[in-house]
Amino acid sequence: MILPVTMSFAGVAAVVNFWLALRVGQVRHSENVSIGDGGNEAVIRRMRAHSNYIESAPFVLILIGVIELAHSGSPAPTWLWAVSSVYFLGRIAHGLGMDGGRFGKGRSIGTITTMLTLLGLGLYAIATPHLAAGKTEAPTTLDLQTAEPVANS
Repeated sequence: MILPVTMSFAGVAAVVNFWLALRVGQVRHSENVSIGDGGNEAVIRRMRAHSNYIESAPFVLILIGVIELAHSGSPAPTWLWAVSSVYFLGRIAHGLGMDGGRFGKGRSIGTITTMLTLLGLGLYAIATPHLAAGKTEAPTTLDLQTAEPVANS
């Protein structure tokens, strides 16, 4: 079973992680800081942008995946695509905003979108199994050739 939202945004997450790591390397090189942050504010800012991303992205990807799995058998909800897109755009804004300057507001935009995404997806994931508990579904079996679920009739 392919999870298109999860796969797409896992790819996006990898690219954003690469971009943030590259930005750290660029500022380390320009500031001649080989190990750690060297007490250099520019290096610290870029390292924190990267670290902050790593602190939330895995949770968001896991939540996207389990929510998408909960909707298996039907296309992923459009809102899941939208929320995932907003989250990653917010993380890019945060990365740029951590440098200060004209993109400084990106930091707060990224922080707000991250917190709202974590809270919203987390609450949805908590509520979903409880809301679905009263619903009955037709039993399914697994087609051994395609590994796709098949409804029993």
